[in-house]
Amino acid sequence: MASEHDMRIEYPVSAGGVVYRRQGDELQIVLCGHHNPESWRLPKGTPDPGESREETALREVREETGLDVALEEGLDSIKYWFSADGVRFHKTVHFYLMRATGGSVDQHDPEFDVVRWFKTDVAERTVTYKSEEAVVQQAIKVLNGRCPERLDD
Repeated sequence: MASEHDMRIEYPVSAGGVVYRRQGDELQIVLCGHHNPESWRLPKGTPDPGESREETALREVREETGLDVALEEGLDSIKYWFSADGVRFHKTVHFYLMRATGGSVDQHDPEFDVVRWFKTDVAERTVTYKSEEAVVQQAIKVLNGRCPERLDD
């Protein structure tokens, strides 16, 4: 078996979003979940040929959450390493802040077991990966900066 140093390295790119909505005075963020093992993450995916990052993010979010969304602005990107089938991958995922405009989480694709809305502070604590938690925190900061009162109390 080849050592990690002998493995081919690839640099895939994905795109996704932090989707929010207002429910009365409450701000909520959607997360996609798996039951076994339990994990919660942001919707994201791989570009189709010829798609821009923004087009990929919009399509993947629509497929994975069942929601129609409007892209508002770019957020941070995350990078991480993983290995599969004898290849090391250094993946970059570009995230965007998105506002839900329609659709229903009941219409999500089968990639996830459940898609749910969470109050922002709960979403921040619930997301499984620290790198995605940082993106959620950034989105909350952007949203809270849009008006003087805090939206995630």
